Amino acid sequence: MSAIHRRNQTMNTLKHGKILGVAAILAATVLATTASAAPKKLKTINIPLNSWTVIAASKGWLQQEYEQYGVKVQILDQGTTAVAGQEAALLTRGEVHFAFRMSYPALIHKTNGLQASIIWQSEASDIYRTPLITLRESPIQSIADLKGKTYGGSRVGCGWSSPYEALKKAGLPLDTATKKGEVRFLNQGSSTATTSALLGGQIDFTATHIALNGWANLVTQGVVKVIGRSVDDGVYVNAAGRPAIFALTSFVNDYPELVKSFLDVKIKTSEWIKANPDEAASIISRENRVPKYVAKFQITDASTFDFMGGEPSYETAVANLKLFQSWYKENDDDILARQSLSDAQIEQFIDRRFFRGGEFSSYN
Repeated sequence: MSAIHRRNQTMNTLKHGKILGVAAILAATVLATTASAAPKKLKTINIPLNSWTVIAASKGWLQQEYEQYGVKVQILDQGTTAVAGQEAALLTRGEVHFAFRMSYPALIHKTNGLQASIIWQSEASDIYRTPLITLRESPIQSIADLKGKTYGGSRVGCGWSSPYEALKKAGLPLDTATKKGEVRFLNQGSSTATTSALLGGQIDFTATHIALNGWANLVTQGVVKVIGRSVDDGVYVNAAGRPAIFALTSFVNDYPELVKSFLDVKIKTSEWIKANPDEAASIISRENRVPKYVAKFQITDASTFDFMGGEPSYETAVANLKLFQSWYKENDDDILARQSLSDAQIEQFIDRRFFRGGEFSSYN
């Protein structure tokens, strides 16, 4: 073999070795990229405490559902941290994986930049979900008596959107930041602050889900009375008054099967609670540390929302959120006038996969 031939053969061998080396590096890079893109195995799923989750945990249904994935269940009592900013921080840090909110605060979370997705929306509400209430001894008897009176409550939520529509229909519009109405508005930072303001005479009336802990006790003790209801077949009942469950979009995309399991257990638990209110009340009383008669009221009163059925249609869920936002914007809602979602953003906000016909739907 000539020296030239041997040299060419050596060069070809070296070139072939370089190609193989580059190919190996590329393969390793692809494998590393794929591994880094794959979601990390979740060890614990953090679920907020409420009436149905505490029962599902007490019965072991949540634990059984997640055992198949090797995931432990932790029920988190958010307590006073369940306000918008802190709730968003808890979600972002993974300290809680789901949030339960009505349409208004859910939408505001999104407009504030929270990268979240709605995975469940309730069926239509009713006129009993968020009544207008005042103290039992108050001379106020109905909405017609509210001219010049002061309403107090949280600005973002059902306690505002329900009476806002009802008062507007009655010709007694509520004050907004940009327009004076016939009824004064005093913003309250929490349910506790609203209760104190009503009991202390700082406000004349409020509106709330009276099945909530503090209010349920006042209602069952006869301290407050109902003076008005949501507009029958109105925008609140059909759209704004629907609870939603949402989670970080990254979490939903990484663990869609865990999200579906959560919704499956919700359906199972809600059906059991409705069929077994006494046993359910005993569990809620023990775990949430409330009197049993209060727990029973929270299950059976028409204002309760934890056990509402779901809206199976993605298209209807999207239409509901669009209707809620557009009506309040058109009727002088100063917050939604400043920050709202486009139709495309609303369509993206609600995750089709968890509604009827979707890949991870509990309705299929």
